[in-house]
Amino acid sequence: MHKNKLVVVGVGHVGSYVLADAMKLRLFSEIATIDILEGVSRGEALDQAHATALTYMSNVDVHAGDYSDCADADVIIVAAGPSVLKDDNNPDAIPDRASLTGINAEVIREVMAGISTFTKEAIVILITNPLDTMTYIAASEFDYPEGRVFGTGTMLDSARLRKVVSQHYGIDPKSVTGYMMGEHGLTAFPVMSRLNINGIRYDEFGTYFPEVQPLDPEEVGAAVVKAAYDVLNGKGWTNAGVAQAAITLAQAVLLDEKSVYPVCTILRGQYGHDGDVALSMPCLIGRNGVEKKYGVSLDEWETAKMNASIDYIQLAMKDAKTGPFKG
Repeated sequence: MHKNKLVVVGVGHVGSYVLADAMKLRLFSEIATIDILEGVSRGEALDQAHATALTYMSNVDVHAGDYSDCADADVIIVAAGPSVLKDDNNPDAIPDRASLTGINAEVIREVMAGISTFTKEAIVILITNPLDTMTYIAASEFDYPEGRVFGTGTMLDSARLRKVVSQHYGIDPKSVTGYMMGEHGLTAFPVMSRLNINGIRYDEFGTYFPEVQPLDPEEVGAAVVKAAYDVLNGKGWTNAGVAQAAITLAQAVLLDEKSVYPVCTILRGQYGHDGDVALSMPCLIGRNGVEKKYGVSLDEWETAKMNASIDYIQLAMKDAKTGPFKG
């Protein structure tokens, strides 16, 4: 009998939160943890195993494992590698995720080598930064089937966008529809032409909310990007939001939900690029991973932002020596 199995690679600040969320989801019957620090992997799994004896927890088989656990995994979530750190001397610092390119490119290549030795069937969801370049490496260098490797992308950025808009207009964020595109990083941008409040388009906000100061696209984008660093500079890392994004995607895969989310994937003809960059765009997520990619039309401002974001992502790709920059 088939049982839903998750493997979490990297159980630091982010991966341990992924594990905790997965334990509460009641969707996985088996969860294996992998970490370069075997004691951490064993300790995190054991900690969660003890919790299965509590009343409202499912009796999940959670254990420390190795890459052989990937052989029968349904979903693998990769949170391996270091994250950006807060600057104790500058509480308003906005460190660039791209600074992690060199070290995390090595990490992801090692991780994907381990995964692909045992499976090319499992859906691989990446969190490791800089996400767009890491997703490109993982999806393109290991002969993994198209669509079965993707990144959490701007899912969390998009949630932050909806929160920013909802706070500005004094409404429930779940009444806001909108998303960020491009890089999961400094050059992410809000797709204002698609933003709406329960069907009220962005260009109609002034009519229906005349008492509220209009939103400026540049200010909105900056506020969303800054939101991540408000968390980082407050507690030293971010983990809760992105972990929930990853688990939401895992659920969409296992239940074949056909949900549309802005995830990171390699472009295949969208926006004038074919196989030379990965970034976030709306995609249909189902049992086969990314099943469709929606290259939605953008206005002039958004197109300029998209091009700038692509240029910036490709700088990191060049540092990682991947794609058209292999050498």
